[in-house]
Amino acid sequence: MAITSLSSLQSTNVSSTPSISPLSISSPSSSSPSSSSTSLSLQLSSFRPTRLRSSSVFTHPHLTRTPKLKGLKVNCAAAEPLKVMISGAPASGKGTQCELIVQKFGLVHISTGDILRAEISAGSEIGNKAKEFMNSGRLVPDEIVTTMVTTRLSGKDATEKGWLLDGYPRTLLQAESLQKLQIRPDIYLILDVPDEILIDRCIGRRLDPETGKIYHLKYFPPETEEIKGRLVVRPDDTEEKVKQRLEIYKRNAEAIAPVYLNIAKKIDGSRPKEEIFEELSSLLSQIQKEKAMKSGKSTLGIKSTSTQDSWRGIPTRLNNIPHSREIRKYFYDDVLQATKRAVQAGRTRLKVENNIPELNPEMDVYRIGTLMELVRTIALSFADDGRRVKVCIQGSMGEGALSGMPLQLAGTRRILEYMDWGEYGALGTFVKIGSIGAKEVDDEDDMFILVAPQNAVGNCIIDDMKAMTDAAGDRPVILVNPRLKDLPGSSGIMQTMGREKRLEYAASFEICYFFRLLYYAGTQYPIMGALRMSYPYGYELYRRVDEPSGKEKYIELSKYPKRPSTDDINDAFQGNKRKEAKSSSGIWGFLSGIL
Repeated sequence: MAITSLSSLQSTNVSSTPSISPLSISSPSSSSPSSSSTSLSLQLSSFRPTRLRSSSVFTHPHLTRTPKLKGLKVNCAAAEPLKVMISGAPASGKGTQCELIVQKFGLVHISTGDILRAEISAGSEIGNKAKEFMNSGRLVPDEIVTTMVTTRLSGKDATEKGWLLDGYPRTLLQAESLQKLQIRPDIYLILDVPDEILIDRCIGRRLDPETGKIYHLKYFPPETEEIKGRLVVRPDDTEEKVKQRLEIYKRNAEAIAPVYLNIAKKIDGSRPKEEIFEELSSLLSQIQKEKAMKSGKSTLGIKSTSTQDSWRGIPTRLNNIPHSREIRKYFYDDVLQATKRAVQAGRTRLKVENNIPELNPEMDVYRIGTLMELVRTIALSFADDGRRVKVCIQGSMGEGALSGMPLQLAGTRRILEYMDWGEYGALGTFVKIGSIGAKEVDDEDDMFILVAPQNAVGNCIIDDMKAMTDAAGDRPVILVNPRLKDLPGSSGIMQTMGREKRLEYAASFEICYFFRLLYYAGTQYPIMGALRMSYPYGYELYRRVDEPSGKEKYIELSKYPKRPSTDDINDAFQGNKRKEAKSSSGIWGFLSGIL
């Protein structure tokens, strides 16, 4: 009995349509007792509609709901404590954010001003030295300040709870001194506020000389007329002095920037303090979780499959629908690890093609829920790495009577918005939901995930995709289960005009993960085998084998450096030796022999 594989596995058509037309070929009589010809094609089994439940995927903190408790403080000592530096110009709101960070995360707040006052008040040796400089009107030397800071950082409370270093280092020399002492934060936060807002905040500030309380005539006016009458302007809060201080801050910040370039996070400080803290809190929570994972206290519940050697093999009973939680977890993680390896290797145009039954919404739109869970897993993992991810769903295409969108994508944006994105506030900060097009690319975006982009009859999504990838530049763009084959348009225009360039663009995305089940043509049972590829490794062809116990397993038949052809798959299933090149037949074979 001959087994035939997929004619389109090596086709120039870039469609990822899950059903592929079989190609039948006759088998030599020696290879089978039967002269009948059978074909093998990749098709996906049907699926019973199941309700999407975001909490039923697997035990992952982002995918399960946790009651939020008011006044909850995060215990940083559960793993290696957080180490944070925060920088901002005068009146950037740095002090307010420091208070909120300390309140939630329990870090030890360390500022040079507080340290100087404490050391001088205690009459310590280093405090007395600093006092001499201050009394003579001179700046305290960097050596003294750095010694004070490092001594404070080595205190028991700071080493156990973690620390928040406020406004230090201020100069390149100070930053280099900390580097030499191997003192480096997990993150370097920068509150970025436009100059005009900073100047407005400064010149409107007033000091109550009796209480030492700071007011602002516009944003925080005094409670009574009596207090208002005794307020004074601080010497440093004139417009001229503020501009001078801003220039000094900018010069120092520019000099320090290269030291902390790879851990720096710029935050828009012109927003309300609650919005700013929400983003800061999300950042620090994710770093905290990463540190817990590295110390062996992972809450993900996922066994890492970062290398091919640790891969567990293909799960069984894939025709049983709906898939179990463990099977979904397996494929989410398998796709995630391959995608992360590709991004870490510097690949920027990537494509995931995973067509297990429950990830194929083409035959049943209810399956879109599982696909959304896969997208969420990928997005949250990259967000955990500090990347800002935009998840993109194509909107309605065309105009008038020709407008519309593929049925499989109808309502998917609303599904994403209603899904549980975890207790860290990732959605809206590190993960945002958008559409496909150049206008969706913002400067703050680090990468883009396009969910099942596909053409519709009469409309083509590729132009919008190309405009988006052009705007994204060298930032990663990942397509998840795209379907970019040409579909008929009015008078067949879509099929002819520009088709070559469209297919060339669609083929420019590199596959980082591929999985597809193999069936006999025209059936969805039994599964004959599977084809898998996980970046940076090649393609692996498997045969499914029934065992006497009633169980099943997958046996590897062959490996390929690139996607195998129909003949390659046929030869592997029939046990024939792989041919380097198929010999020509007929007159062409005769001529080849002569030449």
